[in-house]
Amino acid sequence: MSELLNSTEINIINSNGFEGILNEKLKSEALTILETIQFPTTRTEAWKYTRLGKISNKKFNVQKGDISNISKFQISKEATTLVFVNGFLDSSLCSSEIPNGIEFKSITNSTIEFGKNLKLENEIFHSLNTAYATDGVYIHIKANAILDKPLQIIHLLTGEHCIANLRNVIICEKNAQAEVIQGFFTENAEESFTNVVTEIIVEENSHLILNKIQYEDESCYQVSTEQVDQHKNSTFTINTITLNGALVRNNLNIEVNGENCTTNLNGAYLLKGNQHVDNHTLVDHKVAHCESHELYKGVVNDKATAVFNGKVFVRKDAQKINAFQSNANVLLSDDSTVNSKPELEIYADDVKCSHGSTTGQLDEEAVFYLRARGLSEKSARKLMISAFINDVIEKIQNEEVKLFVIQLLQERFDWEK
Repeated sequence: MSELLNSTEINIINSNGFEGILNEKLKSEALTILETIQFPTTRTEAWKYTRLGKISNKKFNVQKGDISNISKFQISKEATTLVFVNGFLDSSLCSSEIPNGIEFKSITNSTIEFGKNLKLENEIFHSLNTAYATDGVYIHIKANAILDKPLQIIHLLTGEHCIANLRNVIICEKNAQAEVIQGFFTENAEESFTNVVTEIIVEENSHLILNKIQYEDESCYQVSTEQVDQHKNSTFTINTITLNGALVRNNLNIEVNGENCTTNLNGAYLLKGNQHVDNHTLVDHKVAHCESHELYKGVVNDKATAVFNGKVFVRKDAQKINAFQSNANVLLSDDSTVNSKPELEIYADDVKCSHGSTTGQLDEEAVFYLRARGLSEKSARKLMISAFINDVIEKIQNEEVKLFVIQLLQERFDWEK
């Protein structure tokens, strides 16, 4: 198949992993698929603008790592936190107390069966994760529980050519309300790879917010999938902020299976150097009386490339759907590239749906206006970029998360507060 799978198989067999935890039938199915499937190429429609040679041509190892201090990676100081290093839980870095009304622990300590809603056929990264996941988090918010503080998952990579296959499960029961924060970071990592799958169930009348920040080293790779099952009268919101990483692919698949649901997808990506970020979203409206709102904005500089492919699917019996999708991009150099493909596939006739995509450069007249009022050209451009991306940042309700994102922008792009 490839050096990636050959190397991974050897190392995972010789490491502590998910033995006895994953459904053996699913695991066997995943292994069978990996024996025959080929890596996607640009001829594969879903990967048309993303070349995977950076991943498929490298050897990766499963290796445990050691990080002694996580203070700079803590997005929320108030949150209950679990920390994973190179795909393994590090209990010494985790919160000692768990709030009432929830289970929040390593998935290797749970007996939950999962993977039933995740497609494996023709999905190499889903299959790789299902076959070789080493650890992950299990979050179960009990019915009627309302959490006043967020739950935080910090994923750290350290070392060279490391692979971390993480499997997460989040269940938000009826009438529950919770916020989950995911942060992906690196420390002294080089050309390492995170492959993470998060299965999410949002039950009746529950409210779940997921804030995800991706800030791994610019030599590292990540493929991230959220598979969401949303039930009636529920609200699901995800904010994805991607600021670093050599190649990042976000797969967000939401099945809206109940009436009167609200679904919010917000994303921001700010790229430079040779970064490549690919956001693929699917909102599948299966029943009537629901609404979805999708806003993705990107700023692309140097030789970086961005991809946005967002699809809203409205089925035949899903009447009275309001679905709105928008993708906007700013190119800061002649060598930067954006490929944007917003899509609507509608089989119902009583709906309000719209989608749009714009890509352009900064308004030079506006830059001149700001310079005429005393700003330097650099400061004027920063201000305009900040204002452009702020539409997404303001969607983050948690002030700690918002401030952390701003600090990362200052660090990576030399932004003003």
